[in-house]
Amino acid sequence: MSSSSPQKIDRGAAGGASHAGPDVQQNLQQLDRLANLGVFSAGIAHEIKNGLVAINTFCEVLLEKNADREMAELVRRELKRIDGLATQMLRLAASRSATQASVNLHELLELTLRLMEHQIHERSVTVRRDYRAATPVVVGDESRLQQALLNLLLNAVEAMSQGGELTVRTEGADGNLKVSICDTGAGIAPENFGHIFDTFFTTKKHGTGLGLAITRRVVEEHHGVIEVRSEVGRGSTFCITLPLK
Repeated sequence: MSSSSPQKIDRGAAGGASHAGPDVQQNLQQLDRLANLGVFSAGIAHEIKNGLVAINTFCEVLLEKNADREMAELVRRELKRIDGLATQMLRLAASRSATQASVNLHELLELTLRLMEHQIHERSVTVRRDYRAATPVVVGDESRLQQALLNLLLNAVEAMSQGGELTVRTEGADGNLKVSICDTGAGIAPENFGHIFDTFFTTKKHGTGLGLAITRRVVEEHHGVIEVRSEVGRGSTFCITLPLK
């Protein structure tokens, strides 16, 4: 499924703006830079919130089960990732070049599900793993891929406020690896279906509208495609297809 394309602003149609002087053009360019900075900052804020999922989970574990060494290691990893994102924010400009390495998506899925244990338990969600892919290794940036998977898994869990089943499936075919994340939640309303990948579009009360837009960008950076199927009242399935190593 492809999202609707972003609207173009025709500056020439805005009451003679096409004949504006250099001062007006300079102001327009400055506004464009500020708008881009706003999108960038909002994206960073969104990812900081995602990274804090691990910290929140760790706090819950400490309260309920005392110290957990494995979770402490996961928190340390997430804090390192947040530090990297903050560094990008300070630089303000440069886009990060993706790190190319072998990434085992089965291991990455397990790591991400481990980070979300508290959210899964809190919403009484049952997780079903169906790892069919014999070769789950792709080439890409592990941190960015985790970011995309975390966005999709969080969305799936949040769609099941009264409990349900989360199915995580992998399949390999024709040199590609397909990851499907299925929920039994409320589904996507028809009027929203064409906008779910649009930047800042959200139906959540406290949502940023950046999760799916960022996920799609990450998938495209890895030469993959993302698709979605949904039925109101029965749930949604997001599928990511990536080329195998």
